[in-house]
Amino acid sequence: MTTRQIVRPDAPPLPAPAPDAINTFPHFPPRSDMMNVLFLHRLAWLPALHRQLSAVHPNPLVISEMPLAWRHNQGSGMLIPDLMIAFDVDSDRIISRRGYAIDEWGKPPDFVLEIASPTTASNDEGNKRAGYANYGVPEYWRFDNEWGRHYATGLAGDRLSDSAYRPITIHRYADGMHWGHSAALNLDLCWEHGQLRWYDPTARRYLDTFDQEAEGRIAERTGRIIAEGERDTERERRVAERTGRIVAEGERDTEREQRLAEREQRRVAEAEVQRLQAEIRRLQDE
Repeated sequence: MTTRQIVRPDAPPLPAPAPDAINTFPHFPPRSDMMNVLFLHRLAWLPALHRQLSAVHPNPLVISEMPLAWRHNQGSGMLIPDLMIAFDVDSDRIISRRGYAIDEWGKPPDFVLEIASPTTASNDEGNKRAGYANYGVPEYWRFDNEWGRHYATGLAGDRLSDSAYRPITIHRYADGMHWGHSAALNLDLCWEHGQLRWYDPTARRYLDTFDQEAEGRIAERTGRIIAEGERDTERERRVAERTGRIVAEGERDTEREQRLAEREQRRVAEAEVQRLQAEIRRLQDE
């Protein structure tokens, strides 16, 4: 694909594209603070977001801890967001190269998110914020599950305007829920009692966590089993009714046969009485 190269005034000149065989990012070991696991991966937000965003953007890039830089062989200044989302790119190609190079795609990712940890918080609000603005990332969000222990606030978002970040409005409710709207994703990011949640304002529903999806599938399966059981019970009831009718009809047939037998017995007895009476009269006449 033909891409437009983006070069900021303060960025070093971009080299000619290197062959694909070496045009990859270096390997970075994963972070060990577990915050991604607790608030992104354990809840399976990445597949949930990918499924949600795929309805509008075919095969979006939704990934965690992937390097972001102007180019693949950049010596310094790479950033590794906890969550990065990009539209209109080749996700498989980016993953195979182990990083997102802005010069290759002609655009920065559309959204990044950092999750607070004791070892990264100051950098997230300082150097990384400046770095994402320098890379031209339209939206940069931060989530602190302990509300202000690591960041200045529990939930914060910035939107790029004239090459500088401007705060996104965060709405605060007395029940412990805080939220702001991401125009890049058309989703609301929510801080709810220390948990990160995502809300679809168009469908008016929350995205489901892995456990919620599993519970929904179990409930649906249980509902089907109950419905099938109810259908079986209804079928058994109808069979029992049909059997009852057959038995009742059989009993009526037996009763009818019994009455016919009794009637035949009376007819035979009456005929015998009439024969005997006739025999007596004959004997008397003699």
